[in-house]
Amino acid sequence: MPRVAVIGATGCVGRQICATFSAAGHDILAVARKAGVPHAAGLEFVELDVAATDAATIGVLFAERHVDVVVNAAGRWGPTRAEMVHSHLGVVQRLVEAVALMERAPRLVHIGSVHEYGPLPVGTSLDESAVPRPRTAYAQIKLACSTAVMALGGVVLRATNMYGPHPPEETFFAVLLRRLRAAMDTDEIVELSVADARRDFVDVRDVASAALAAASASLSGCAINIGSGRAADMRDLVTSFVAEARFPTERLRIAQREVPSHGGEWIQVDIRAARQLMDWRPRFTVQESLSAMWHAA
Repeated sequence: MPRVAVIGATGCVGRQICATFSAAGHDILAVARKAGVPHAAGLEFVELDVAATDAATIGVLFAERHVDVVVNAAGRWGPTRAEMVHSHLGVVQRLVEAVALMERAPRLVHIGSVHEYGPLPVGTSLDESAVPRPRTAYAQIKLACSTAVMALGGVVLRATNMYGPHPPEETFFAVLLRRLRAAMDTDEIVELSVADARRDFVDVRDVASAALAAASASLSGCAINIGSGRAADMRDLVTSFVAEARFPTERLRIAQREVPSHGGEWIQVDIRAARQLMDWRPRFTVQESLSAMWHAA
């Protein structure tokens, strides 16, 4: 089985990618900035800040460990553009440079974002022919990452909003989860601002299975949409999640108002290309994802 290096192996997406590839029989080289994370136990681990490491050193690491596939799941939303440039684009630039230097170059799979497309027209189902027009700093940086990966012949998975077990801590559902946990054994009233929006959510475990499919698919230099293929009402999702948590409804106040977001009021992607080119489709239902998100915490 091909040996796989997972960059950002200890993060929300990276940990699921490690688990998915391991379950499929792959040997994993887990790479992240900090060691000592419980879910990385049992994996061959390299503590490395890829963005701060020269490309030649990274190339030697991959060559010496006989890496066949590199999956990049590193990077997170940050409060400043400089931080996001470092954690996203800095990592990708080093990886691209390293792979280009290698005599036997590994396949590169990168976890991109639907936000690279920019705001989507309400009611549309976006396919890969759409021209990206990102407006936010985060989306612009993610598009720069994807462009660099595709120029080298790598595959980009443009994932929609993610939920499921251990969501990224800066996301809406991660914040909601922490607030409900903190208020569960108190008399606190939880007040929520929920956008009047419909957005495509995909389980992070389904994103990991898409990375597994992309690692062996006959694809080169392209981006593939990864999502559920349907726009879900944010208020319905919140209500279902609160019910899953068994939080007392009399202590919940939901106000519908504009909420800052990377995307617009509507997100839905066409996932036919993922089915046709990678034989991939989402496996987890909304209820399964919400349940796993609450109970995994």
